[in-house]
Amino acid sequence: MTITPLSVPPTDTEVDHWWAVLASARTADLPGTPPPSRTEVAGRLRVPSARGRAVHWAAEGAIASLVLFADGSNDHTAFLDELTVRPDARRRGEGTVLWERVREELRAQGRTSVSAEVDLGGPGQAFAESLGFENVLPMAWYVQEVPGVRNLPAGALASGYELRCWPGPVPDDWAQAVAVAHGAMDDAPSGDLDQRIQTWTAERLHAAHGLILARGGALTTVAAVTPDREVAAYTELVLPDPAGPRGLQYDTVVVPAHRGHGLGRAVKLRMLAEAAALHPSLRTIATSVADDNTPMLAVNASLGYRRERPAGYFQLKL
Repeated sequence: MTITPLSVPPTDTEVDHWWAVLASARTADLPGTPPPSRTEVAGRLRVPSARGRAVHWAAEGAIASLVLFADGSNDHTAFLDELTVRPDARRRGEGTVLWERVREELRAQGRTSVSAEVDLGGPGQAFAESLGFENVLPMAWYVQEVPGVRNLPAGALASGYELRCWPGPVPDDWAQAVAVAHGAMDDAPSGDLDQRIQTWTAERLHAAHGLILARGGALTTVAAVTPDREVAAYTELVLPDPAGPRGLQYDTVVVPAHRGHGLGRAVKLRMLAEAAALHPSLRTIATSVADDNTPMLAVNASLGYRRERPAGYFQLKL
């Protein structure tokens, strides 16, 4: 079996092969969940991660992608972004051979651990556990039906706050305040992951948002702000493909000093309304939440999010 590193940048033929493997696997393993579009796949392959160096390999019926963090805090670990085998090519050893190539790269780069996000109950979990990966952060995917948001009561925003909506990158004069608010994510459940938390800055925020746009996606941020220009809470919606039917709810943050005022629900509710207005083809918004994140689970339940499938961050110590 031949394993080939993808060109830099990947050719159209390589992108098409990658897309075909992902689409067939998603259709077989997660029926009812839309597969990634070609726009999304091409963007992820051709525009490198802001956090490190990505390496991509392809075999006849399988693909693998590894992100080697290079942010100064996590140079000891890595993230296995993909290791997917086309359904009709399974049980032929392609996944195992690809994994051995990934492991060689991890050793060559001196990494002591690697993590991956895995759906539970399917072939991914069985394969990961056979390699020695352990579920260190149980979580689940939840989805919100966008057409249903018109039936949700808006409610009153707590006194002393104003909602701001920013399609695209956060404006320069608000970027540092959003970055400071992101620090409230430090107390979110992270299990036993080896990844270390980094301090967010305006520059890092702009880099993360710029990556989404460079890959062909769309981004909207909704924030609850105070008269002193403090960002008390915010949420982000990302559309990997603006023409696609599914968006992703990224971070939702409420700064500790402002908790208990319903701001998490307020920013997410405003985001749902903005999404329905800005993206007519959008049908669902998906988000992952750790099983231990009780406050966010409660907020999502109040907005009508339904549990779609269990998942977990799996980690292997090398």
